[in-house]
Amino acid sequence: MNTKPNRSVPDAPPGTPGKAEVRAGSPMPLGAHESGSGVNFAIFTRNATRVRLEFFHRPEDAAPALAIDLDPARNRTGDIWHIWVKGIASAQLYAYRIDGPYEPYAGHRFNVRNLLLDPFATAISHQPHWDFTAALGYDPSSPEKDLAPSTLDNAGKMPKCVYSTHPFDWADDQPPRHPWSKTIIYETHVRGFTIDPRSGVEHPGTFRGLMEKIPHLKALGVTAVELMPIQEFNESSVTRRNPLTDQRLSNYWGYDSIAFFAPKASYCSSGSLGQQTCEFKELVQALHKAGIEVILDMVFNHTAEGNELGPTLCFRGMDNAIFYSLADDKRHYKDFAGTGNTVNANHPVVRDHILAALRYWVVEMHVDGFRFDEASVLDRDSTGKLLTKSPLLGRIAEDPILRRIKIIAEAWDAAGAYEVGNFSERRWAEWNGHYRDDVRRFWRGDDGMLGQFASRIGGSADIYAGSGKSPASSVNFVTCHDGFTLNDLVSYEGKHNEANGEQGQDGIDANFSCNHGVEGGSKDAGVESVRKRQIRNFLLSLLVSRGVPMLLGGDEFRRTQGGNNNAYCQDNAISWLDWSMLDEHQGIYRFAQGMIAFRLAHPILCHERFYTGAEMRWFDARGGQPAWTDQAARSFCGLIDEGRQRALLLLFNAGADAVDVQVPAPPDGTPWRMAVDTFEETPLGFPAAGAEPLLEHPRTYLLRPRSSAILLARGPGHGDNGHAR
Repeated sequence: MNTKPNRSVPDAPPGTPGKAEVRAGSPMPLGAHESGSGVNFAIFTRNATRVRLEFFHRPEDAAPALAIDLDPARNRTGDIWHIWVKGIASAQLYAYRIDGPYEPYAGHRFNVRNLLLDPFATAISHQPHWDFTAALGYDPSSPEKDLAPSTLDNAGKMPKCVYSTHPFDWADDQPPRHPWSKTIIYETHVRGFTIDPRSGVEHPGTFRGLMEKIPHLKALGVTAVELMPIQEFNESSVTRRNPLTDQRLSNYWGYDSIAFFAPKASYCSSGSLGQQTCEFKELVQALHKAGIEVILDMVFNHTAEGNELGPTLCFRGMDNAIFYSLADDKRHYKDFAGTGNTVNANHPVVRDHILAALRYWVVEMHVDGFRFDEASVLDRDSTGKLLTKSPLLGRIAEDPILRRIKIIAEAWDAAGAYEVGNFSERRWAEWNGHYRDDVRRFWRGDDGMLGQFASRIGGSADIYAGSGKSPASSVNFVTCHDGFTLNDLVSYEGKHNEANGEQGQDGIDANFSCNHGVEGGSKDAGVESVRKRQIRNFLLSLLVSRGVPMLLGGDEFRRTQGGNNNAYCQDNAISWLDWSMLDEHQGIYRFAQGMIAFRLAHPILCHERFYTGAEMRWFDARGGQPAWTDQAARSFCGLIDEGRQRALLLLFNAGADAVDVQVPAPPDGTPWRMAVDTFEETPLGFPAAGAEPLLEHPRTYLLRPRSSAILLARGPGHGDNGHAR
């Protein structure tokens, strides 16, 4: 594919003169924006006494090339400090110093010695091996810990903001705007997707590397990529070492945002002085051309500044008492995200900041939606109480610029909130954690799972109907970045997180997994046969369920993390996609590809409403009512009437014994054909579209152990069910 850059960015920042023509400037818009022959800079801080804007030649510079003190009488409007500077060129580096009271017990942590990032910066210079200890706003040697301000200047060790105004030609870019009923989400990590040498791309680990793999995504059939955090974060913030190898661990996942507007510099193949913004736009443009939407994982619930012993990078030094939810003892922070601090998301100023960031990614970067990490945190007020109607969540749902994008909540948090089924208003979709757990437990063979599993297949009406939501509100998934991969789900009984250096205390224990006889990798043909069958069962279940299916990147070719179910700190082969496995597991890949196509070819599976009694009927192997209350029951069937002499028969058997299913009469006497049987490898178990064989025994079907199947009936004129050949 054509990956020619669409950019005009200098390779080095321009020199900044020792003096500059300045004017009072304007309080709007916030951030750095071109205005005539200069740039207007505006930043919020309510309780500061002094603001200084500094310009730098190079990212590593400790001394500014130019420093401008803002006059509170001339350069302040309300709580906004602003200035206009003439002659600022694209790729200019800048940052702020803000002075004010250092009074932790009052919630104030101003320290003019800390260089601060502009919270509206759209690019941040890359800082390899960034040491957060250089950004401490307090003196760590003081016996009073954080009560004494630091006297060290950290400018030489801080990254800088990049003013970037280079043009980008979006040409005729249009968002695909797939309805929820046609959406298949693929969750992945930008770096991990292609950084392994076996990926075969020219620009591994970057936005451009992901572009090079668009043909794979297109061929698989997904309609949206959900990217783990791509906003700037510090990969060096984890200071532990792997106890098994002594290798330094890293903040690989990136769920510790530093700048909500800035694409991560190290994910760019060509530079960190604004090139990252262009390259991300090129990625979005290329994905849109392939008909694939872009959904960003956004972390607004906390920041990388951590608790009272964390670094001062941005918000803490601007106005700590406004941007964070503080404890009764204002020296400390409320922590509902499990990370040290909680963003005070329902404060009007913070709410406006979050909305501005979302609008920026939609308007300027053309993204198609967002997944909100630990979104229940955003549903809390400054005291931590869950709100009946969050003003922020309502604004996001009703904002005129955001009205047509996809919004997805991880509807829980680390403080015990679990709002799956009733998160905010109807427009919010939700990661359905019940789906993950119930589908895993059914296929593991747990007692009493028939009813829950059937509900998940039907769109989870028991979870969503009561709040007026539909199956489109349920993002269904068996695996995601947080937990086992699909291969590991069928290969490990327990987590193996020793390499994380937390003595196995991290990662969830309730994995509902099964190793099928051997813990970890196995060359036993029998064990491997069951594992592959279970993978096919999970994929089939996911892709026949009403709701919005989401695949974890690499599951289509059995990516493994060696049993690590919390690989947040593993920037290595544990987390990276090994593309050699695509050739090794072509059968699983073809099955995933075929099931995606099968789903889209049968719209009744995707409808954004719950099944009616006329459309779906559940029954047991003998044609009677399923044994919903029988703890030992492991099998049941579902008949779906597609209309127009078409029907689907879904057969599920999680038991260790085969089941003879009494097949009901198809509509109008049309014969049943075998479309999918997970007991067999592809292509035997997944014949080509239009070549599905008639049943050997028209009124019975042998559903073998731990397997699922789909039978189809099609009347005259329906020669092709549309799934991949």
